[in-house]
Amino acid sequence: MANDQLEKNAHESVEEQKEMDAVKEEEKQEGVSELADQAEEMEETEEQQNEPTEEEHMESDELSKAKELIAELEKKLEETENRLLRAHADFENFRRRSKLDMEAQQKYRAQSLISDLLPALDNFERALKVEADDEKSKSILQGMEMVYRQLQQALEKEGLEVIEAVGKPFDPHLHQAVMQVNDENFESNVVVEELQKGYKLKDRVIRPSMVKVNQ
Repeated sequence: MANDQLEKNAHESVEEQKEMDAVKEEEKQEGVSELADQAEEMEETEEQQNEPTEEEHMESDELSKAKELIAELEKKLEETENRLLRAHADFENFRRRSKLDMEAQQKYRAQSLISDLLPALDNFERALKVEADDEKSKSILQGMEMVYRQLQQALEKEGLEVIEAVGKPFDPHLHQAVMQVNDENFESNVVVEELQKGYKLKDRVIRPSMVKVNQ
């Protein structure tokens, strides 16, 4: 009897242990299932969070439009700056040219008047070469010479200079050759005789010398 009771108790213990294991297994499965559901819910929540909302879509569009507008404005600003730089450069060039023109006008302001007076100087010089036979003629020549000197001095104050010619190497910028001669007393390409005086106004030739040049 005692053995039967022991076997019965052992059997009941085994059954109870199985029931307990089954309960634990069921609880374990339920826990795993709950964890899986929670993980799935978390994934869905994360996906929803990652998906942009309508407001975010609107903000993104507005940001894109703002960037495009900024790029367009920067381009227009650059074009405007380039136009301003070109306009400034053109103005500086214009001002520089105007300044040079004004300086040239001031420097050579008497050129037109002097050019008109050169024939008068030529006539004075030709007249002064005439030999006077009497006192009256000499007095006239002296008066003419005085006027000639005064006129010459006034023109020299304005910058008029006589171009040197005889004995100088021929320079096409200063001399106008009208004849060629063969003179042993002069070297080749040297001015032998001056037929008409040449003049410079400061550094500008207003009439070249008319000359004969040795071959």
